[in-house]
Amino acid sequence: MKRYDRLKEIQRLDPERDFLRIYRITATYEFPWDLARALELALYRTYAVPSIGRLLARTAELTDRSQKRYDDTALLLDTVLEHGFDSGSGRTALRRINQMHRSYDISNDDMRYVLCTFVVTPKRWLDSYGWRRLADHELRACAAYYRTLGGHMGIRDLPQTYQDFERTLDAYEAEHFGWDDGARRVSDATLDLMGSWYPRPLAPVARKAALALLDDSLLQAFRYPRPGAAARNLTRGALRLRARAMRLLPPRTHPHYARQNPEVKGYQDGYEVAELGTFPRPGVGGCPVRHQRRPDAPAE
Repeated sequence: MKRYDRLKEIQRLDPERDFLRIYRITATYEFPWDLARALELALYRTYAVPSIGRLLARTAELTDRSQKRYDDTALLLDTVLEHGFDSGSGRTALRRINQMHRSYDISNDDMRYVLCTFVVTPKRWLDSYGWRRLADHELRACAAYYRTLGGHMGIRDLPQTYQDFERTLDAYEAEHFGWDDGARRVSDATLDLMGSWYPRPLAPVARKAALALLDDSLLQAFRYPRPGAAARNLTRGALRLRARAMRLLPPRTHPHYARQNPEVKGYQDGYEVAELGTFPRPGVGGCPVRHQRRPDAPAE
């Protein structure tokens, strides 16, 4: 198999009908490392919306249990990607996601914005640091995938195309990005978590590299000093060098899912999808969308 053969396979598929297959190829064969970094950045962006950052600080999930929250988020989304929306495991993951979100008073606008970050941030990351850019088929499939995810989460007024997702994200950030001391605590905890993935002497370097990747709107919202040109050029240059090297490598022969990432550290002995995440108080929350179980679906 040659380097661009999977892209040719993608371009033979229908992005509206085969969106799950296309997105799975893109995420697990073409760009598993890049997508992991881009989705980390996508979630990080959401803290700069004060209503989101403030809520995350109040729950303390990202300040007191950062690694567990990271693991659970990655594994729940990973389950849907690997097994699909209609599988028993996928439906269990969706139910867990919905139960957690329904435990809090989160506006539809905030939920839709978070979904937009999942669509737009990976494309922008790959434009800058990917070994190739996403093709139109991949962008259309990505939009369809997250429209479907948003529908299962009961999010209303969903964007329809990639361009709609991008416009929605940019407008929301322009209107809502701002300072919140709780959001800053969540941001600091997240940067500390990323540093903890490396040997202790390298943790400060990892934090500086992460800050060097942030755009000015994020730096301003969290009131971080702007990294110097040397730090930015070195960090971004290293990622572009990696992209050039990746372009020369043969294609991946086996899929790589988030559960295989070394950053997921809390479940060395395995996990049950139904036990991931936090659990709402009795009588609070649940799935906002009623689902009719398929006759062949396992009990959840």
